[in-house]
Amino acid sequence: MDSPQQSEQPENESVGTVVVAGAANLGIAAAKLVAGLISGSAAMISEAAHSLADTITEVFLFVALRRGAQPADEEHPFGYGKEGYVWAFIAAIFTFVGGAGFSIYHGVMTIIDGEHSGDFLWSYVVLVVSFVAEGTSFLRARRQVAGESMRWGISPWRFLRLTPDTTVKAVYFEDSAALIGLILAGAGLGLTQLTGDEMWDGIASVAIGVLLFLVAMILAKSNASLLVGRAVPRQVHNLIAQDLNSIPIVVAVPTLLTMQLGPGDILVAAKVDFVDECTGADIEAASDEAERRLRARFPGIRYVFLDPTRGMAGRNHIDGGIDG
Repeated sequence: MDSPQQSEQPENESVGTVVVAGAANLGIAAAKLVAGLISGSAAMISEAAHSLADTITEVFLFVALRRGAQPADEEHPFGYGKEGYVWAFIAAIFTFVGGAGFSIYHGVMTIIDGEHSGDFLWSYVVLVVSFVAEGTSFLRARRQVAGESMRWGISPWRFLRLTPDTTVKAVYFEDSAALIGLILAGAGLGLTQLTGDEMWDGIASVAIGVLLFLVAMILAKSNASLLVGRAVPRQVHNLIAQDLNSIPIVVAVPTLLTMQLGPGDILVAAKVDFVDECTGADIEAASDEAERRLRARFPGIRYVFLDPTRGMAGRNHIDGGIDG
């Protein structure tokens, strides 16, 4: 079974996924707004806000990809990977404020006031066209998730939980929410037209807002964890410990720490107990060998720091990292 870091996330594929999603959302937002103004539907106006929020979110994600991919320099010796998580976190917050907040407020006001006028036909047309466009963007994100999860040797859902590439995760969840939101908007319009009660349109708008709130919270939590300094998945942690222990002069690895510096950058720091009789030259050679083995297995590992320390045979730091 392939390990999660054996195949790095292709940056160009993530950029393409974000660009396609952003372009689709921009056109859809304009169409929904026109249809919402014509029909007076709160759900359609909320869907327009939803698509506009998603469009701006894609801009933030595009910036996250570009800024996070900058090479390391003297000012940022470990690279700019975490800056990508900053922009992705801002994108999640914007989804919450710009999309969820507006949709819930507009829905509540519609339930209270119950004012509505206009023709539903254009709203239905826009919903169908939007579903096709959002579906196209979603299928692209889904193909990327399916391909990467297959290379990781895990399920797509576990991949979404473990991947440090928050851009593809954001597009996948936002497109999923967009498709569900369109169904909710259509249901709200249909029930309103059948019953003549505007309450259903308002309820649909509130439901869309709640959906956006849940997506924003999932993405914000994921990005906050990576910003703080998330470890690699447990499977990867144990394989790293195994590789270090396979060095002939290593007695134990009592402490093993890892950190995800960016979508394709990992830092490894370990306290290693070497055979007491070995020389400094032996330790240097063993350290070089350990770094070579780790990078051969996990290309995402960029930095390896080993600290010779006293330990006890068999006392190894295993089952660390995040449990996916």
